[in-house]
This record gives sequence, C-alpha cells and structure tokens, in this order.
Amino acid sequence: MFTVVMAELVLVLPMAAQESTVLDLPDLDKPVEILVDQWGISHIYAETEHDLFYAQGWNAARDRLFQLELWRRQATGTVAEILGERELQRDIGTRLFKFRRDLEQELNYYHDRGSLIINAYTDGINAYITQTEQDPSLLTIEFELLGITPGHWTPDVVISRHQGLLGNIGAELATGRRVAEIGAEAVKHLSTYGPGDPLLELDPTLDGEALSEDILGIYNAFRRGVRFQPEDIVDQSRRGDVDAFAMLEEAALDASSVVAYDVEQDIGSNNWVIDGTRSESGFPMMANDPHRAQGSPSLRYWVHLVGPGWNVIGGGEPSLPGVSIGHNEYGAWGLTVFSTDAEDLYVYETNPVNPNQYRYRGEWETMTVMTEEIPVRGEMPHTATLKYTRHGPVVFEDEERNLAYAVRAGWMEIGGAPYLASLRMDQAKTWEEFREACNYSNIPGENMIWAGRDGTIGWQSVGIAPVRRNWSGLVPVPGDGRYEWDGYLPIIAKPHVVNPEEGYFATANNDLIPRDYEHMDAVGFSWSDPYRWLRIVEVLGGGTRLSIADNIQLQTDELSLPARQLVPMLEEVGSSGRTEQARELLLEWNYVMDKNSIAAGVYAAWEGELRRAVRDAVVPPGVGMNLSLSKVIEKIMVPPGTLGGDPMRARDELLVSALAAAVDALEEKLGSDMSGWQYGQEDYHHAYLRHPMGTAVSSETRAILEEGPRPRGGYGSTVNQTGNGDNQTSGASFRIIVDTGDWDRAVGMNTPGQSGDTRSPFYDNLFEFWAKDQFHPVFYSRERIEEVTAVRIELRPQG
Repeated sequence: MFTVVMAELVLVLPMAAQESTVLDLPDLDKPVEILVDQWGISHIYAETEHDLFYAQGWNAARDRLFQLELWRRQATGTVAEILGERELQRDIGTRLFKFRRDLEQELNYYHDRGSLIINAYTDGINAYITQTEQDPSLLTIEFELLGITPGHWTPDVVISRHQGLLGNIGAELATGRRVAEIGAEAVKHLSTYGPGDPLLELDPTLDGEALSEDILGIYNAFRRGVRFQPEDIVDQSRRGDVDAFAMLEEAALDASSVVAYDVEQDIGSNNWVIDGTRSESGFPMMANDPHRAQGSPSLRYWVHLVGPGWNVIGGGEPSLPGVSIGHNEYGAWGLTVFSTDAEDLYVYETNPVNPNQYRYRGEWETMTVMTEEIPVRGEMPHTATLKYTRHGPVVFEDEERNLAYAVRAGWMEIGGAPYLASLRMDQAKTWEEFREACNYSNIPGENMIWAGRDGTIGWQSVGIAPVRRNWSGLVPVPGDGRYEWDGYLPIIAKPHVVNPEEGYFATANNDLIPRDYEHMDAVGFSWSDPYRWLRIVEVLGGGTRLSIADNIQLQTDELSLPARQLVPMLEEVGSSGRTEQARELLLEWNYVMDKNSIAAGVYAAWEGELRRAVRDAVVPPGVGMNLSLSKVIEKIMVPPGTLGGDPMRARDELLVSALAAAVDALEEKLGSDMSGWQYGQEDYHHAYLRHPMGTAVSSETRAILEEGPRPRGGYGSTVNQTGNGDNQTSGASFRIIVDTGDWDRAVGMNTPGQSGDTRSPFYDNLFEFWAKDQFHPVFYSRERIEEVTAVRIELRPQG
C-alpha cells in the first residue's frame, strides 16, 4: 500500500462501472485483450508478437487518430493538400529529406524482426481507419472541422525523418554570422562551450554576409509544427474570427512577457538512477521527466505490451511501436538529450554556366536532380525540383553569388528514425544487453540510464556521432572536399558509466564528458545550464535513502539555484520606495519558485531584467544574441569593464536598476497592489495547453479542445522546469518513477490525458492533477491492473 505521504501525491480515482467491447478485426492470429485502467493506460495482452504490435497500432489510432493523421501528412509531404499553398515549403522540405534507401534494411535495423513489427503496427492503425470508413461517427472533431478523412499508413511513415529532432543547423548558421560580425574569440567570450576549446573560425573562403537566415527556410519549414487558420475550418459557424485569430496567434507566440528570456540552455529534461544503497527499498530506482512541447493532446502516450518475449510498460509516441521510456521485468530506463552534433551545413561554389554543378576537389561535380508532384489545395499540383550533392539535400541556392547550401545529417543514414531503436531496449534483461541495444540508437542523441533489478545502475550516451578531424561542426564549412566526416564513432564507445561509486547518476542535459575522454571530436559542445543537474545531485548526494515520495518531490522541486546566487548580492546595495520593498521581500525569501509566492514573482521578473541588462551591456550592438543564464551570472559575479568605469559599482547599480524595472513591469502587468503579484496565476506564470487548431476555431470550440489556464510554479532553471514565459509551453508533460524492487509501486503522469478524442473521459482527466504536480500509479501485475480496469476490449480474429 502507498504510505500516507504517497496518498497526498498519488492520484487514486473512484472506480466507475466497467465498460466492455468485443470487436472482430482482420489479420489477427488469435484473440487480444486490452485493459484500459482508470488513468487511461492501455494494457495489451496478445498471444503472438504480430498481434501485440497490430493491437498497439489499432489502439493508438483509437486514442490519437488526428495526431496520427497530422504525423502521416507531415511524413509524406501532403500537408498542402489540405491547407493550401502556405504549406508548400513544408512539403518540399519533407520530400527533400525523405529516406530513399533500402526500406527492409532500415526496418530491420531497429530490431531483428523490425519489418514484421512495424508492418504489424501500421496494419493495426489501418484496421482502425477502415472502421472509421465504415462508421464515420468514430472520427474525432478535428476531421469534421477540416472536412477530411484519415489516410492509410505504410512503414515509410513510421521511419520518417520529419521529426529528426535536435538538429543544430540553425545554431551553426547563427554562430557563423556572429563570428563574421565580431570574431571567433568574442563569440566564445559570450557563449558557453565545453568540453575543450572548439574551433569557431570561419574558413577564409566563406563570405559571412552570404550566411543569410533565408538559407534554412525549407529546412525549418519541414520541421515546424502544423498550425491552422480560420479559412481551414469548413463549418463557418465553428470558424474563428480572422481578427481574433491574429490576436490569439500573437499572444501564443509573444515573447515579451515579464519573465520571457528563453535561450537554448534553459530547456532540457531530467533523469537519474540510484542504486540499492541510496533507496529506501534497497533496490535501484529510476526517475525520468523528458521536457518537450506541451499541448492538447499530449506528445507522449503510455502503453503496456504483454506478449511472447515482451512485458514492457512506459511512454513513447503514438506514431511509433514499442516503448521509449519505461521498464520491463528486468530493468527500467529513461532518457534526456545528450549533445551530439550530427548535422553540418556545407557551402558550395556553383558553376556559373551550370548551376547544377558544384566545385569539389578542383572539379565540377553534378548534383542529383529529381522532381515530385505535390498536391495543393485549390491549386494545380506543384512540381518540386529536388537537388542533392554528395553530402545531402540542397536547401538553398544563391544565384547572385553562385553559391549553394546543403545539409549533411547523420539522421539520413540507415537507422535515423527517432526512438525506434527502443524496440531493442524493451527486451533487455541486463545492463550488457541494454548497452548493446543502445548501440543501435542513432537519433536523437540521448543520455540513456538503466536501473536493473539485479542491482546494476548505469549511463550510456547514444546518438550517431560524426568524427570531424579538422573542425568543430559549430560553423558552416565549404563543401569543396576539405571538410569531410571521418566515419562515425561507435555508439558503444561514447561516454558511459556503470555502478558509480556515489551510488547515483543524474544527467539533466549537463556536460558529463570525462575530461580524459579520447573522442572529443565526436561529441557536441553545447549543453544546458547546470542548475537542474546541480540541484538533483545536491539532493541525491544528501545521505538520505530515497522513497518514491522523495523522488516525486525531487521531480517537482522548485528551488532556484540562480536565485540562491543572485539574491544575497542585494544585501549591500541601496534602494528606495517600491524597489526597496521588493528588495526586502527577496532577502526574506527561501528561493523556491512556488506558485503562491509573491517573492518568486518578483524574482522571475528581476532575473529577466538582469538578463536583458547584462546582454545589452556586453553584446555588441546589432549582434542578435542572447546569453545563457550561467553566462549572465558569470558576468555579474566578475563584472567586465563594459558595465562601466568602476565595474563593481556599475554591477551594483545594474542590480538595483533591473529590480526597479522589474517592479515597474509588474505594476503595469498586475497592478500596484503587491499582494496581487503571486507568481502562479492566470495573468502571470500558468499552464494553458493549446491545440494546433485552437486559434483557428470559435471560442466555443476552442474551449472543447484546449485546457487551462492553471497556475504553475517553477521556471526554466528549476528541476520542475516550466519555462521562462508566462505560459508553460514546454516541460514535463510525461513523468515516470520506478522502484525495481516492486514494479507495482511505479508512478507516472501524462497531461492532459491519454486520449486525443474530446469525447473520451481520458481526453483531459489528468490535467488538473498534473497542474498540482500529482502522480498516478502505474501498475504492472495483472492482478493490480484488473483492480483498476475501467474499459475492457476484446479483439478477435475476423471470420
């Protein structure tokens, strides 16, 4: 039984009457049972491997059909077919980066029976889509609003690269422009790179002025999320007002809130493992909360798969078979982003006489050219010309300068589909088998952690890692043959740890590379700020044996380490009036970004003003560059001369002026009564989960699709990472904590719910509890699952 402390944190709902459904489906070998528990998790029991993944696909479509249709259209480059010419660039990009190599080899890379598994999965999806063709009432509200029906899936959709994840080409291009503007050493001075001292100098043959943002237009288009406009809604009574749409879009994208100052180092995920010497149960434990975009429906999807050779439960994405984060009967695993630079932007001199030729090692080499027809709503089909160099797809041509730009990406290789290699991890029985499974995990770069029931804990970094012998990969390079990858580092050779002497290991996107590591030329140089990681290891190393409840409290911890550094600096400075009230409030504060705290509200605004002020003081005018928070604090602790003639005095004046600016901003935003400045509220830090169609529909329909707002605590630098904007648009929508000593003691969360069907009781049933940082049990044994089953589905072979 859960302890009293656990009862306050873990959600147990009263049981409703159980529903039962029996369906006959084609292509099943034997009957399949699906038990849906009261939190919406489907536990699938099958007698054959084929049926297990067929049922997983069928069930994913039952719960997330519109999400799957969006994925399919993005994966096949057919978004413009329903949304018109404005999405044409996306579709061109998708087709440009389409996987065009041996499909069977690709499918079987992810698992020895990958082709069977993935084909079974798509057959299951298609079986449900066929049901909707026979009974259109099964279609969700989004299909009605758009006047479309879902298309059938093929394995090509599952292995699509349109969600290649975590490419750094944008940062590479931006860094190249900054180096051209202010020089490599100045850029390093304003950035945080590690380990080592990477080369940032541009090749002298490159023209910095030619490194335009337009270069990545197609690349960015095919990777962004789909958003809808009022004109896409066929039912005019449910269509949003065009003027209201513009305001809603502006509000959704606005970065000028009191606290907003997001940079790459503020985002990421948390995970950790502890061994039996550190846990209350005496067995290893694993905790993971990946931070991704949040919305309705959730990106993640819980499932439990039980069949011959399979008994795995956890979270993945509805478009993929298997489980990416979770546990089987032998161990638990989780992931966070590990910095691996698997992309490069190549710049080519093209032939003025023949723009389809580029100079490579002193000779003209001809691009591969192909065309594709792209359907466009309301228009004739568009004929897209797709070009490729030896390095990869051509994303931009500068005819005036006779230049072309192409992207080389590790995720274009065999095995480059995100997360699919988890299929091998799902069956791992030991740390050694888990590491071997990790060896197939090319994309994304991740910190994989393992907690084994046998007592072993470990960390293996993964991700396809090009070896660059003569450059860092942080800036664009000429494609003339002087900058070539020297193969890939074997994943198993990437940094790893087993049974650390501390008894725990945490990642949180931190730079964990051993300083004597032999392959520095095959790891990334850009990492998150260290604050989440520092707080996690502070707690894990505290000497207390941790329970499930302790891990819950750590996942939702809102202590700000930056505040603990910055606020004491206000003790020796003078201020007056409202600024003095704010200063005193901060000096009496406990540094916790609690949603009910007024001081937390003042601090968030002050930190944002400090970041802007320091940036303006140290970044040369005209250079579009934000600073990481760690870099800002570094400049405050050891103030540079650019702050003023007397750097220490100028620093103190900056601390006070930033606080005064924060008070002014809060007064304008929340009124003059400081008692109304509590951090978590609808007008300040909150969670409002947007649906991709939300801004395009009427307010009545929007209320059906979207959730919130609800007050939130935390911010971008707390373990409970809720972002630095007013609205929490990313963070831990999915959470899991596992005690390997008793699988039924695992807990988790997924907001707003498991289903993407607004008619389902599982569409938003978890949102209120997630907003309060509560968890629900994740039962594993059939006995416990039966006790909480809300829906029972039996799938039988047709005929």
